[in-house]
Amino acid sequence: MTDTAPARLLVVEDDPTINQALADRFAAEGFTVDRAGDGPGAVAAFEQQSPDLVVLDLMLPGFDGLEVCRRIQAKRPVPVLMLTARDEESDVLVGLGVGADDYLTKPFRMREVVARVRALLRRVERAAELQRDTGALEHDGLTLDGRTRRCTVGGEPVHLTPTEFDVLVLLAREPGVVLHREHLATALWGWDDSSRTLDTHVKSLRTKVGHQRIRTVHGVGYALDDGAER
Repeated sequence: MTDTAPARLLVVEDDPTINQALADRFAAEGFTVDRAGDGPGAVAAFEQQSPDLVVLDLMLPGFDGLEVCRRIQAKRPVPVLMLTARDEESDVLVGLGVGADDYLTKPFRMREVVARVRALLRRVERAAELQRDTGALEHDGLTLDGRTRRCTVGGEPVHLTPTEFDVLVLLAREPGVVLHREHLATALWGWDDSSRTLDTHVKSLRTKVGHQRIRTVHGVGYALDDGAER
């Protein structure tokens, strides 16, 4: 994606009607659109077309959207909006854990899908700014290198998804300070209507860096603490 070229999207959906409807709407919004209807086709299209963002259904023939997400993220980090007919927390956690950035449950409104896609593309720009502005951040055995986007805890490397890394950077810049959920969501996605997605990312993040490192202030937000038991 450049300043002059429209963003290129890959729509992966096995229902032909939904696939076509999404492609038509995105094209009408000015995006370049490629399509796939199964897992292997999605990975092949990703390799051939190098999309800027992937809209990915969870349930696919061949292999599912989780496996698609694993494979494409291993090739090149890319924002992924996951579509699922299930709103089970375990499904969402696994999806975000393998690299999806946001999710919508079916049925959804087309304008909401478009809004989420635009927000994720803006998040890529904000992540680039974070990467330029962030050197090494250290707090109680946690180290974040903004230029290499690597995280270690107690000297051991920890694999974080792009969104998890960005959440942790925002918290680590002001350790101990409670940041409002709306502030974090706006910093990440450009709007404050992604709080539920943020909460799910934080749950996944806690399993990787330690549950006690990220303190919840109910009804307010999150803070990075020293990881001690309370």
